[in-house]
Amino acid sequence: MTERTPNLPSRLPGVGTTIFSVMSALAAERSAINLGQGFPDFDCDPALVDHVCAAMREGHNQYPPMPGVAALREAVAAKIETLYGRRYDPAREITITAGATQAILTAILCAVHPGDEVIVLEPCYDSYAPSIELAGGRVVRVPLAPRSFRPDFERIAAALNPRTRMLVVNSPHNPGAAVWTRDEMLRLAALLAPTDTLLVSDEVYEHMVYDDAAHVSAASIPELAARAFVVSSFGKTYHVTGWKVGTVAAPAALAAEFRKVHQFNVFTVNTPMQHGLARYMADPLPYLGLAGFYQRKRDLFRAGLAATKLLALPSQGSYFQVVDYSAVSELPEAEFCQWLTREVGVAAIPLAAFYDGGFEQRLARLCFAKRDETLRAALQRLQQLR
Repeated sequence: MTERTPNLPSRLPGVGTTIFSVMSALAAERSAINLGQGFPDFDCDPALVDHVCAAMREGHNQYPPMPGVAALREAVAAKIETLYGRRYDPAREITITAGATQAILTAILCAVHPGDEVIVLEPCYDSYAPSIELAGGRVVRVPLAPRSFRPDFERIAAALNPRTRMLVVNSPHNPGAAVWTRDEMLRLAALLAPTDTLLVSDEVYEHMVYDDAAHVSAASIPELAARAFVVSSFGKTYHVTGWKVGTVAAPAALAAEFRKVHQFNVFTVNTPMQHGLARYMADPLPYLGLAGFYQRKRDLFRAGLAATKLLALPSQGSYFQVVDYSAVSELPEAEFCQWLTREVGVAAIPLAAFYDGGFEQRLARLCFAKRDETLRAALQRLQQLR
């Protein structure tokens, strides 16, 4: 007999190495400053680590309840009620997840059947479409308005039909940094009201909204909350993206189906971190102060970009800044970002990577969730583009 690996038809034949991996590898090879991937290069609050370490020492090291540690679910429910005015039952309607990406995948797997359609608004986070395909659903792509990244309700309405099982929205938006207004959320509610379409509301950047604007959660609109899986992320909020802990709030009937899938793909989430997060949430200042913290970094970064030939588009929320490089180069976006990494020493992500099949606008995404010295060093390099 000879050794032979059987042929395995791919469940995701269109998925290859992501642009994030490509650009990060190139940044490391060239010793470039990596403003491509969306994570901080600074540490979290030591008090949060102390809470987790204390939970470990106290023996919180075995499986927690499948939906999450009760104290953390209660803290999340209390926060949502205070900020958005809706009371979720911590026992039945709040689930702790292994990050927001798992939360989104689980929401899709529990609801989408083969042949169902799911609307995504492009450009969008790259996990949405593969999650839909794994569920056997059909991805229906509706573009946001170019450059402003605002919803086009006429196109959304045209895409809705009896086969539409779900719509995925993201505000504050990655990669476009736009924030949906209350009027837009209400218009979405009116559009979905006569349908049976479910909603995944990806709100992982909920606390990063600038210039005194407010994040409008789907939880704050009763007509949306009744059909929504509202997703958030402790990793984004507390600068601990590697911990991979998130939350989903949903009406009891939806949460029950969500938990059926959750228990068989991760079952439960890191115990001491849940206890540590629950204790840390007793003080709301870390998340209430996050907008001011990141707005200062955004303003520092945008002021530096003004001294370059890169045109900064509005950044209303998230920790991303989209720039137009038309005055610098005529290269396609992926080639420009590779050139920028090799020749200037700053890594960025082409916006076309967030569209199916690409969409060239001479735009690139930069992340400002970095130490001030990192941002200043990157700006010094980018100012070669004057």
